[in-house]
Amino acid sequence: MQWLLSSAGYSVICAGSASEFLERYQGEQGCLLLDVRMPGTNGLALQQILQERDIQLPVILISGHGDIPMAVNAIKAGALDFIEKPFDDRRVLNLVSKALQEAEQRFKAHGETQALKQRYHNLSQREREVMALVIEGQANREIAEALGISPKTVEVHRARVMSKMQASSLPVLVNMGNRLTQSGITLP
Repeated sequence: MQWLLSSAGYSVICAGSASEFLERYQGEQGCLLLDVRMPGTNGLALQQILQERDIQLPVILISGHGDIPMAVNAIKAGALDFIEKPFDDRRVLNLVSKALQEAEQRFKAHGETQALKQRYHNLSQREREVMALVIEGQANREIAEALGISPKTVEVHRARVMSKMQASSLPVLVNMGNRLTQSGITLP
């Protein structure tokens, strides 16, 4: 496998086990080809660990003993594909190419989400409260009443939220709120 990928021009790093990979991985963009049967932690379990740690690497699982339920579970758990040994070299190269394109998209989206989270965390608590109520569709007057502040103060906080979040419009701010919620942040 290493020879095949290297001869196709890919930079290949091999790890003898899941624990070795996890120790060596430094957040680089790429993809993983995992054998279902690896020493120690198997490929399916490593795939789960990657998800738990929010590691954005596309996974292609390989097995010499695969069955349909195993393949279905792998795909449901987020694997890009599941291939059985012996495999066709061209298919593997095509899948790696596809996985690297997917990795580029995932890393870009992950970076954007991290930047969005950072901007959100830079808001004051009051600005977060105003943002949450604006996203819910409440008018400045309603927000002022709910928070016990003046409508003018709401306008000031709302303007700061739009500026700090780099939101060009209300729909953009709503989209940001949705992305934050999807990433696990609870708006006040």
